[in-house]
Amino acid sequence: MRFPEDTQRIAIIGATGSGKTQAALWHLSHRNFHEMPWLILNFKRDETIDEIPHARHIEVDEVPVQPGVYVSHPQPHETDAVEGQLWEVWNRGYTGVYVDEGYMLGRHNPAFRALLTQGRSKHIPVMTLTQRPAWIDTFVFTESEFFQVFRLQHKKDKARVEEFSPIDLSKRVPEYHSYYYDVGGNEVIFLKPVPSLETIHATFERRLRNKKVAV
Repeated sequence: MRFPEDTQRIAIIGATGSGKTQAALWHLSHRNFHEMPWLILNFKRDETIDEIPHARHIEVDEVPVQPGVYVSHPQPHETDAVEGQLWEVWNRGYTGVYVDEGYMLGRHNPAFRALLTQGRSKHIPVMTLTQRPAWIDTFVFTESEFFQVFRLQHKKDKARVEEFSPIDLSKRVPEYHSYYYDVGGNEVIFLKPVPSLETIHATFERRLRNKKVAV
């Protein structure tokens, strides 16, 4: 099983309560935030994100420059500010971006689309989470090198995923299980639940503390 490299994109998809946020945090806990900043757009103010040990909480008009994990909490009316923040990330490069709910950025956000289509050369890996894949920008799917797909309820959402992957969603997956699709390797793997939230937070605690990351 291959994991995304430090310039690649992954889409993590699943209905509310399916396990996608915990899986995304598991991925993030092993990424290179000791070498460059990772910005989380926590639209839903998810507590499991806000409780990441040593994460720094920043405003929507801030762009991190030091390695570490940074959490922003955009409001629905702050679309211009979020777009400006993402353009600053695009200008700077060498910054990871984690979007807690992709549809909050809309289907045609120019800055987000630039990160998806040009981010690899600028060393901007992207993790996009969504519970409604039918509502988000097509470039999330065309530009992702990896997909992790949990339980979905709506037929349109299932059809959307199946447009861009060979994953068969006709059967309901067990609780917290998922399909993992490696686009480059053209391989689908059925995954058991990721480690517990306590284990994931402990990984953040150990790595951020031991690496003395500036937060």
